[in-house]
Amino acid sequence: MGFIIRDAVKTDMPQVLALIQELAVFEKEDDAVEITVEDLVADGFGAVTKFHCFVAEKEGSIAGMALIYPRYSTWKGAIIHLEDLIVTEKMRGSGLGTALLNKVVQYGHELGVKRISWEVIDWNEAAIKFYESKGAKVMRDWDVVQLNEEGMHTYLNNL
Repeated sequence: MGFIIRDAVKTDMPQVLALIQELAVFEKEDDAVEITVEDLVADGFGAVTKFHCFVAEKEGSIAGMALIYPRYSTWKGAIIHLEDLIVTEKMRGSGLGTALLNKVVQYGHELGVKRISWEVIDWNEAAIKFYESKGAKVMRDWDVVQLNEEGMHTYLNNL
């Protein structure tokens, strides 16, 4: 294996941002990342934390990460959302993704959450097979709905 999974610290955020940018390129959204290292530090390590992050470290470098945050289901109660599980391309297939997912599931179990949920892009069959092999249910009959800043502005202007 040769890697360790641990809680992220502030000084990991430049490498975490690099992983986020790598994912954006993989998902063909090269210019979509707006967040900065400063945002990640403030949101993950400020007075009110908005997320928790685990990193996979190999030889002093971050080779993967899993970023989660709390949510609430009106049907189930407390849940967590896995925003991203990212493994560098050269480390895919090394067991690092499994180790990160294991950590997220253990963390959720310790918190007593009723569910862990996340999205996966529909053309990423390798990720879909990976998640299904771990017992996750990929719900292909649901669509993700988002309202971005511009959409919120338009919405509010039309009230």
